[in-house]
Amino acid sequence: MFRRSEAVLIAYLVYAAAVALLRPVSPAVRAVTVWFNLYLLACCTLVACAGWRGKGVLLSVARDWFPFFLLLLAYREMGWFALPHAGHPLEQGWVIWDRMLLRGGGRALIECLGPLLPSLLEICYSLVYALGPFAVVMLYGYRRRDRVDDFLLFLTLGVLLCYVQFPLWPSEPPRTVFPGQDFPAYNTVFRRFNWWLLGSYGMHTSVFPSAHVAGAFSAALGMRRALPEHPWVWRLLLAMAFLIATATVYGRYHYLADAAAGMVMALAAAVLAGWLSTFPRASPKEGP
Repeated sequence: MFRRSEAVLIAYLVYAAAVALLRPVSPAVRAVTVWFNLYLLACCTLVACAGWRGKGVLLSVARDWFPFFLLLLAYREMGWFALPHAGHPLEQGWVIWDRMLLRGGGRALIECLGPLLPSLLEICYSLVYALGPFAVVMLYGYRRRDRVDDFLLFLTLGVLLCYVQFPLWPSEPPRTVFPGQDFPAYNTVFRRFNWWLLGSYGMHTSVFPSAHVAGAFSAALGMRRALPEHPWVWRLLLAMAFLIATATVYGRYHYLADAAAGMVMALAAAVLAGWLSTFPRASPKEGP
């Protein structure tokens, strides 16, 4: 009945509700999380039941895009679980590696051509949210809509493997813990946009592992699996993923440890997705 990517999202909704019940958050956050996730579970079940009964192509297409909506909600929801933490012991350890990289020549290398590369990195960072929709559009364009769930399985696993760990590693980004330290020399318009976006919609539950990096690499690996006959797509996404990983550290959005862990989560998601893909599809009556 459920697509494999939907089953992963449902497991996450159950996990988040359990975290709300067990974590010392406010009663209001606990109640909203549990009831909201129950509502989403009911919606997922109704949509899956309708799809199982073959209720039309429109519903089937809507299911292709519904996971992006749920991933966005999952991101916002994790921000509700932030608890105060003092001393920043994790960040103090992680920043050592950042300083070795950036002060050892990494920042100078990126800035050797002036604002060109810094601007490119900031643009790539802001486009991380578009990689998933871009991949689905490519599958549509190449008439491979039947493989959308194969791609979404990789993407949802990569992102949610990061989200489930956020309560375990309370931390904040280097731009807030170490303000002004090791910042880029160029404050481009693209950087100001990203700062506005993160300041308005970012969360401070945790930055480890980096879901930005995990999602970008999972998108590339997912398209390598879903659309191998057109390798330019996954290669483009892979190049974007490396640029995004670089941007997260250079722009002080994440620590090097976060980016490295995000890559590991993407590889773990690929292995897990490969195993889950051996199971038969759950919606044989769904529209084309």
